[in-house]
Amino acid sequence: MDPLFLNLSLPQQAVAATSTPPVANQVNGLPQESKLATYISNRHQLPATTQPQQQQQEHSLTKSIAALSLDGVGTRKISVPSVSSIAEFVPGSGGSAGLAHSASTPSFHSFTGLGSPSTPSSLSFTPMTGTSPAATVASPQRPVSPQGSPSRGRHSPLVGGGDDTSNASSLSTYQENVGGTTYFFTAQDQQSFTAGAAPSPAPFTAGPPPLVFPPYHILPPTPAHIHHLRAPSNTPHFFMGDELRHDLLERHALALAHVDPENFPDLPQEVDMYHELVPVEPQPAINKSSMFGYATSVYKATNIKTGLHYCLYRIHGYRLSNVKVTQLVDLWKKIQHSSVTQLREVFTTKAFNDNSIVFVYDYHAGAETLAARHFSSPAALTASGWEGLINSHGGTSGNSPHDPSSRSLHKSHRHNSGNSLLPEATLWNYIIQLTGALRTIHTQGLACRTLDPSKILLTDNKSRIRVNCCGILDVLNFDPNAANPLANMPQYQQEDLVNLGKLMVALACNSILALQRDNIQAALELINRSYSRDLAMLVVCLLTSQRIKSINDVMPMIGARFYTALESATQRADVYESELSKEIHNGRLFRLLTKLNTIVDRPELNMDTAWCETGDRYMLKLFRDYVFHQVTDDGRPWLDLGHVVTVLNKLDAGSPDKICLMSHDEQNILVTSYAELKRCFERSFAELLQAASSHKAT
Repeated sequence: MDPLFLNLSLPQQAVAATSTPPVANQVNGLPQESKLATYISNRHQLPATTQPQQQQQEHSLTKSIAALSLDGVGTRKISVPSVSSIAEFVPGSGGSAGLAHSASTPSFHSFTGLGSPSTPSSLSFTPMTGTSPAATVASPQRPVSPQGSPSRGRHSPLVGGGDDTSNASSLSTYQENVGGTTYFFTAQDQQSFTAGAAPSPAPFTAGPPPLVFPPYHILPPTPAHIHHLRAPSNTPHFFMGDELRHDLLERHALALAHVDPENFPDLPQEVDMYHELVPVEPQPAINKSSMFGYATSVYKATNIKTGLHYCLYRIHGYRLSNVKVTQLVDLWKKIQHSSVTQLREVFTTKAFNDNSIVFVYDYHAGAETLAARHFSSPAALTASGWEGLINSHGGTSGNSPHDPSSRSLHKSHRHNSGNSLLPEATLWNYIIQLTGALRTIHTQGLACRTLDPSKILLTDNKSRIRVNCCGILDVLNFDPNAANPLANMPQYQQEDLVNLGKLMVALACNSILALQRDNIQAALELINRSYSRDLAMLVVCLLTSQRIKSINDVMPMIGARFYTALESATQRADVYESELSKEIHNGRLFRLLTKLNTIVDRPELNMDTAWCETGDRYMLKLFRDYVFHQVTDDGRPWLDLGHVVTVLNKLDAGSPDKICLMSHDEQNILVTSYAELKRCFERSFAELLQAASSHKAT
């Protein structure tokens, strides 16, 4: 080994055959940009005539370093040959170019003990006592030997000729870079470190520390970001919230509801591939729809093949004259949006004793229309109610809508929860969802044409908007003689924007009468006084279609309110996920209890009446009593749901924790583990399965 690397001298032995082969872009296991790799590579390129000169330089450098006194107290300077004078350190064959430092390795002159960068040939050494610091530095992956560096301290450099000097160039050297420090070692380094009596620690890894998980399943506490969204309460939340549970149970009940056939004798048993029809809307008398021009009926039905629930929208007395309309139906069936009730199928039928066409949509249990939600009160439908609304909000005052005193009224309205008008946040929520639905529909070259309060549904706790009955007018008004059935869609899309403006006027004024020609001006003034300028400007632009030519022009007017809607949606998703996590283990514990109760107290198995009282089954019976039949010191039943859940989770996971079981007569006590109980549980249930399968086979 070259004497310059005295503190990193390596044993001159061959590397074990099991070592990792060097990579193609490495020299003896070192990256090409490493200084040690450059040094070893240049030794291969030296001609034979330079060997005497090299040996002379090595001998001179060895004598200079050997003259160093490790026991001195003062600082001493020793003149050593210039680094630039050693040919091996010059990349290629340059003799005066100096050291070439790689960008990935530090410069020698960056260290304080190697002098100034301006005088690279003068190396200054700090006083050292005892062992050299370089000899005591060990890789974090290898322990430090009590005797210092085991291989580097006991092997002296061999100067002069011989096989050892030549073998240094063929020695495979490995390196590790930890924390910016590069450590070099060979296979014997590893052997010498592991030769001691002390065991080697686990290898250093840059990944996360190893984690210890509980040996059983249990529900963690509510996440902090969900906990602080609710009002503080000392009651623990082990199950789904009562409000969400009630809402879901109500939807399930409506989805499974049936009708008495005696009360609906004219209702057919089956319509095409659907049965179990249930009227969704009351039909006291058959009236024509003001939008479609035909009498309509709505039913909930169940698909015979899939068992899924759908909504059947029936158009009475309509005969389909041309099958080319299926092209438009196929386009509508491709529309998928969270704010659009998707069309699934269209068919004609005579099951109602007439020619009817049925549109099949997704069924949303518990849905409510905007008309039923906001326009069912007498004030929203009568002229007296409209006049009272105008008078109560300053309609008779002589102030201009642009007067500052009247403009400030909308601020007080937005903070007044008792006001009869809708909050502005609710209106913007409706606008964002409706414009999103229109954007998807218009992008596909279609038009909604059903932006009416009676055709828009409120679902999911009355916060989600879904546009219903899309595509019906396209089918009813289909012209088979038209060369292009989509030629009128741009005009219909402009009508969608106007209808959206009318819908916002009716919602903002909380009255259908606001859309009448005589009341529209007063309605706009009411909106201008009661709401922000942005909302008033949006409504005016939608009604006049002056600045808004497409649905995309509405997006900039909504502006940053999209972020508010997004935040509300993500918070709702977080709450739902938290509620779902409370129920994640219920199915697993239910299956566990089902299996346990099929084993315990079984009267007989394979004609053995004592099967449940012997062996593994007896331990499971005592465990059942330990879980459910415990009593207090004074004999009262001890009811603790946390105890039941924890013990069942430990059984399911096979925890090594110990458990004390006591017989009914309190004469015998059995101490076992949950892991042993789980083995008893699995063996006993396997016997049941075997007996059940053999019985089926016979």
